[in-house]
Amino acid sequence: MRRDKQTCIELFTGAGGLALGVARAGFEHVALVEWDHDACETLRANMGRVEDMKHWQLFEGDVRDFDFRPYADRVTLLAAGAPCQPFSLGGKHKGASDHRNMFPEVFRAVRELRPQAVLLENVKGLLREAFAPYLEYILLQLSKPDLPPKPREDWRSHKLRLQRADGGGLRDSVAHQLVNCADFGVPQRRERVFIVGFRSDLDISWRELPAAHSYEALLYAQWIDGSYWREHGMKKPRTPDQLRSRLLSIDLMFPPSAKRWSTVRDALGGLPPPVDLKESPRVLNHVGNPGARAYPGHTGSPYDLPAKTLKAGDHGVPGGENTLQSEDHSVRYFSVREAARLQTFPDEYEFKGPWSECLRQLGNAVPVRMAQAMASAVKSGLRVAPGRKPWVSLPAEDDNALDARELTGAQSAAFG
Repeated sequence: MRRDKQTCIELFTGAGGLALGVARAGFEHVALVEWDHDACETLRANMGRVEDMKHWQLFEGDVRDFDFRPYADRVTLLAAGAPCQPFSLGGKHKGASDHRNMFPEVFRAVRELRPQAVLLENVKGLLREAFAPYLEYILLQLSKPDLPPKPREDWRSHKLRLQRADGGGLRDSVAHQLVNCADFGVPQRRERVFIVGFRSDLDISWRELPAAHSYEALLYAQWIDGSYWREHGMKKPRTPDQLRSRLLSIDLMFPPSAKRWSTVRDALGGLPPPVDLKESPRVLNHVGNPGARAYPGHTGSPYDLPAKTLKAGDHGVPGGENTLQSEDHSVRYFSVREAARLQTFPDEYEFKGPWSECLRQLGNAVPVRMAQAMASAVKSGLRVAPGRKPWVSLPAEDDNALDARELTGAQSAAFG
């Protein structure tokens, strides 16, 4: 490992979207924890294929069996995309009471690792009024991680203790931001919540990341100067009647300063149409799957807007989601490669498992480009922190990962 590299441990890695974005921002992973076997197979397939992943150390197993203590004070960033189902708008809405709620493991990791920064991702549903008390608890626990819950103490009682406690604890700068990934160059309208925390001795406050792309800029490129259609070698269509009033609000003399939203047509450029049940000879994971249908409220994604939110569902194909709407209004499923493009994975990234499992991995993933934007902002904050201690890196005698002898017996048994 280069001595100027900043290190990261990631939990609930899934297919690796958050991890790859974090790596591209300049952090080097010393451990990634994931229990799903197909997702682990995807990660392993790419650790020898994708440059940013060559030195990743993957642990397949339950995060509850993972011992973070051997890595204490050696990690710059803790990143995690805790399972979203407890807070998803499409789920059962059990929140903190759901057995899949893994935020307590994130809190444990913060206490044991004492990282300089924390970057967490979750669904917009976490901001629902019903979950507001638990979101407040998440922020409180991250701001005072050295005050853990007592044995058999529920989160509500623990929250009251945290509210009454004096002092900033190990970390007292925690914030959250709701983003639409389309505003950051992802060809998908995907709203997600990011929680960012910095250790208190660094004296850093999170500044909301400003949008770099906009719908207004896309409208300008499509219906005012026509540059969008020229880019795709197409004749400008007739302006849709439903957009005429919206276009009146855009200054014709001064184009929007932001970049335009990326669309499905942008994302799929250069890909041949997928053939049903036949793998493409030159494009990874590019096989068509028959049987898609549209019905009210689930009509697929049109070509000339960012895609609708890709979803995981129970089997990778929830309802009529994850489909493309053609000009004749028929729909077909996105191939795995097309879905990967919409999540901004590189074309050399290979997904393992059956078609439905690959789409489930992609529906749960963080878009790589969005992850890179957030992680880059975190890294910039660390770089200029007034009280920043030197960035930590691994001991000089170990250039790639912590020695396996530093792992506890229980952890070695859990992960092999």
